[in-house]
Amino acid sequence: MLDKRPGQELSSLSCARPHPFICTEPLLGRDAFRHLFLTRPVVPCRLFVLGIGFFSLCFLMTSLGGQLSARRPGDSPFTIRTEVLGGPESRGVLRKMSDLLELMVKRMDTLARLENGSEPHRAAGDGHLAGDRFPPGAGLMERIQAIAQNVSDIAVKVDQILHHSLLLHSKVSEGRRDQCEAPSDPKFPDCSGKVEWMRARWTSDPCYAFFGVDGTECSFLIYLSEVEWFCPPLPWRNQTATQTAPKPLPKVQAVFRSNLSHLLELMGSGKESLIFMKKRTKRLTAQWALAAQRLAQKLGSVWRDQKQILVHIGFLTEESGDVFSPRVLKGGPLGEMVQWADILATLYVLGHGLRITVSLKELQSNLGVPPGRGSCPLTTPLPFDLIYTDYHGLQQMKQHMGLSFKKYRCRIRVIDTFGTEPAYNHEEYATLHGYRTNWGYWNLNPKQFMTMFHRGSFCGRLCLPQFGGEAPTFTLLFQGKEKFLGILSKYMEIHGTVYYESQRPPEVPAFVKNHGLLPQPEFQQLLRKAKLFIGFGFPYEGPAPLEAVANGCVFLQARFSPPHSSLNHEFFRGKPTSRELFSQHPYAENFIGKPHVWTVDYNSSEEFEAAIKAIMKTQVEPYLPYEYSCEGMLERIHAYIQHQDFCAAPDPAPPGARAPQSPFILAPNATHLEWAQNASSAPGAWPPARSLRAWLATAGRACTDACLDRGLICEPSFFPFLNSQDAFQKLQVPCDSTESEMNHLYPAFAQPGRECFLQKEPLLFSCAGSSSKYHRLCPCRDFRKGQVALCQDCL
Repeated sequence: MLDKRPGQELSSLSCARPHPFICTEPLLGRDAFRHLFLTRPVVPCRLFVLGIGFFSLCFLMTSLGGQLSARRPGDSPFTIRTEVLGGPESRGVLRKMSDLLELMVKRMDTLARLENGSEPHRAAGDGHLAGDRFPPGAGLMERIQAIAQNVSDIAVKVDQILHHSLLLHSKVSEGRRDQCEAPSDPKFPDCSGKVEWMRARWTSDPCYAFFGVDGTECSFLIYLSEVEWFCPPLPWRNQTATQTAPKPLPKVQAVFRSNLSHLLELMGSGKESLIFMKKRTKRLTAQWALAAQRLAQKLGSVWRDQKQILVHIGFLTEESGDVFSPRVLKGGPLGEMVQWADILATLYVLGHGLRITVSLKELQSNLGVPPGRGSCPLTTPLPFDLIYTDYHGLQQMKQHMGLSFKKYRCRIRVIDTFGTEPAYNHEEYATLHGYRTNWGYWNLNPKQFMTMFHRGSFCGRLCLPQFGGEAPTFTLLFQGKEKFLGILSKYMEIHGTVYYESQRPPEVPAFVKNHGLLPQPEFQQLLRKAKLFIGFGFPYEGPAPLEAVANGCVFLQARFSPPHSSLNHEFFRGKPTSRELFSQHPYAENFIGKPHVWTVDYNSSEEFEAAIKAIMKTQVEPYLPYEYSCEGMLERIHAYIQHQDFCAAPDPAPPGARAPQSPFILAPNATHLEWAQNASSAPGAWPPARSLRAWLATAGRACTDACLDRGLICEPSFFPFLNSQDAFQKLQVPCDSTESEMNHLYPAFAQPGRECFLQKEPLLFSCAGSSSKYHRLCPCRDFRKGQVALCQDCL
């Protein structure tokens, strides 16, 4: 017996009792009907009914699918383009659908009569089968007839609605033909061009129909004036409804949190990456709670606004490939996941409202993305004060937010491990001058990039010192270079943590005791026993040296000569930076230094061995820079959230107005400029402008290095104060001419022609970059010991 189970699709059939040629499992699709024809030849008529019904439905869906949806050559293979129904073409499709359904019903009626007429004859010869076969077949046909009739009724109703809608729009167009023409308004110069575009392409994305666009001129203008902002409001529209903005929610004070259990729920599960991050966060709960208590005491009664923050970890989404999760347990790169875990904990402990997404669907839902292909703005104002994401998430938001991306990108903070320099960030400049990469040209404020070390806004991460009473032995993270390991083995027992699956890697010398990949707690125990942690040039600026120093090791690293950059190392090619690294870990060299960090020339065996001998005689205590502690990270991110505002546009100067003189005086030793004591502080400036010191760098020296030479930090947000003729005059620079251009090295002085150059594009103010032609005018500032990201008065 063929049984159609309740809720089972027509294409899924099963056999009720054993038979040499009958299976006992469901059959799907084409195989189900092949099975029927092979095993039940005695009922050709009913099979014909089923067959014609099935293939008629297939033909119906194919016919409609070809007209209601289409694919374009440039579409993603996972994207279906849905055209908006309306107009004569769609009504024609509905008529065809109705006619086809009617024909199908007539055929089934004829076949039913034919089958009913032949059933008594078949019953006489096979009476034991007739009684149990007829009802299922008849019931199935009745169901198909009912579905066909319902779809036909729906088609008629939709046709009526469309007809009524077209009549209504026709009347509106006749009554307001003169009111629905693209206005000529100098405040909206792009209006007419956008209307032309809408005429030609309004069906290219279903999101336009979602907002009410239906192909009429009035709908184009309503959309372009009320959803987008390219046309002026129409005078006959209800202006109250279109101009009423939602009232801002009352400000709420952020309160420190010490219980992280809710954060662990917000982070979700199901990915190895998330499991790793949650374990780290849970392990550090006590440290976060203590740090929150200390910072609360330090800040006292300072009001802290609670922000609503969306955190979208783009590299964990399926659309980006999520290449990290499968490699978590195989020694893959964990730096990004460690950094994200610490950022999430920081934002939560500071008391802000968090929403965490690791999928594109969640991102679209939280942003209010309209249905379609991402051409239209968001359906509602963005409900988040800040968005923390990465480059993958940045690309996904740009693709799906339409014009809203440009409107709200000032709220975005990009977790950018290596850093993005302004020359690569400015799209037009990067294109014209060869700085385009796969990671740049976002036109963001350089401080919106939050980095692992001191570029952009230093975000950082935690290091985990765990001091113990183990007997000292010696260890290192193996990186290669057998020659230097041979020298080292004369003085120390050598341990390594090189990952392997089945057998010892042949590159590891026999005298190295290799532990393989270690979990974090065991790796920390190994570091606590160590005297020396050595690096052989790569990876650049990794977190392991900081953890080694925090656990009482000395870190020995290589000095690079010539410096490593995109000119001589493949690793840097394609990255949005022209930095030159003079050592493997510049932060450790410049901000920690001896006795904890030694930087030597590895090309000299004598210098290397002399350093080993000196380190053997040196006793150091564990050292952790404050900025890499829980409290230091809380303090730094708190300052950013409360003081950084990249959405506030500067007031434009009136045409012809003279630029105000810079409030600087020449320092007593005539080497640099300082903020005059009697000058008013720049309102809204952060860091506070009084911490500024301006130096003219030597030719070929970047501002980053010029400031470091004087024990200071280059502060790009201070460049606007220096971008004037007055600053050059105060420094007694002989400018025979002054020009304003787009160049990431400006403001600067060119010695041969005694020319001074000012910056024309604020997004190109950059601490990075140098040229032997220019003496750069550099804005430097002081910093707090152990918290380089903040100046002395920044809190």
